[in-house]
Amino acid sequence: MDILNIFFYIILFAMGITFGSFYTLALYRIPKRQDITHTHSYCPNCNHKLGFLDLIPVFSYIFLGAKCKYCKQKIRPRYFIVEIVSGLLFVLFGFLLNLNIYSLEKIKIIDYAFFVLYFTFIILIAGIDKEFKNINKPVLMYGVIISITYIVYLYIIDRTSIYRYVIYLLILAILLFIDTIVLKKKAKSNYTLSILIMVIIMAIFTGEYIAINTVIVTLIAIALYLIIKKLSSKKSYKNTKLNNENICFGFYLRSCKYGVVNRYALLDFTKLLTERK
Repeated sequence: MDILNIFFYIILFAMGITFGSFYTLALYRIPKRQDITHTHSYCPNCNHKLGFLDLIPVFSYIFLGAKCKYCKQKIRPRYFIVEIVSGLLFVLFGFLLNLNIYSLEKIKIIDYAFFVLYFTFIILIAGIDKEFKNINKPVLMYGVIISITYIVYLYIIDRTSIYRYVIYLLILAILLFIDTIVLKKKAKSNYTLSILIMVIIMAIFTGEYIAINTVIVTLIAIALYLIIKKLSSKKSYKNTKLNNENICFGFYLRSCKYGVVNRYALLDFTKLLTERK
């Protein structure tokens, strides 16, 4: 790899950590229904507006010693972790798509853009679920919109496998109808239904094999979590309800996907993209 391509991937990493910085902001503000685009960044502890040097992804966290410059309150490590992981995944997917500064194909750029959109959905839905133990509806709808857009894109460039995506759309339509019409009339919000919609979105982007395996690994991880929790607290399973009050399924799905089956997920997504080239 020559110097120009190295510089190109450094740009991808910089873009990734910048998106990661935005993700941390969105994870904090979306559940509070605060503006995520126009309102200036501020310290969540002292509410002091942050300067330019306070907002440099990764480096600000390091040089400030993981503390707010104004109130000296510790900055949560998740800010640093999300930024680093985002940067690395942006670079990794560039490698998987074989992006090259000398031959940037339009179709690969579009594929990369869809990766960014999908990763944004996954990180937001999982992060909010971990913090607040609920699937955020606006973020879920964002996932549905990018899924439909992705299917339309696939239909334009390759119509051979459109039938399975039509099935996905029908399933999504049924689930959304139940969620927005049936349950809304009863003033209920179904966490399980939101998880099913999330799994369908995952299947659209990564394929059925990865989606099914991710669900299986997630259930195993949750079962192990409950067993360990029971052994450590010496409480019966009756005191541990398997619902969204203490189990954040969305976060587990995301963690298992990018932790346990990360290699297969990215390769499968890349295979889906490269098979039609």
